[in-house]
Amino acid sequence: MPINIRPAILIFENQQVLTMQYNYGGQEVYNLPGGNLELGEHLSDALAREMQEELGIEVAVGEMILVGEVYFEDRKKHTLHILFEGKITSGIPTINPNETSALAIKWLAVNDLEKVNLYPNLSKQIQEYFAGKLSNKYIGKIDQQWF
Repeated sequence: MPINIRPAILIFENQQVLTMQYNYGGQEVYNLPGGNLELGEHLSDALAREMQEELGIEVAVGEMILVGEVYFEDRKKHTLHILFEGKITSGIPTINPNETSALAIKWLAVNDLEKVNLYPNLSKQIQEYFAGKLSNKYIGKIDQQWF
């Protein structure tokens, strides 16, 4: 089973986290912005490229916040999620429908993350990060629902 590597970026402005809203199987799902690596691409370069392509923004990629894994044995799908700090350095996030199936940009309060279907499901760890209580950067298996 091949492993997919997906870097994502945590952009926090005005006490809110940037997410992208999707509809998967009739369910509203909010993704942390990110994407898949291209062959030979560095994680931070992939994030910069994905943010430019999908949202029309330039970002500064900061430190790695955490690493976790999602796997669905029945679907033979295994993804390594790596979450980085990030900051918008230019532009205003706008969905580019030619590059993403996201329906909208949604800024969510940190405390509201646990009230939505978040992918990857890191609401608890993000709250711990902002509270200065994230004890380990490797969180192991992420409890993730399939959409």
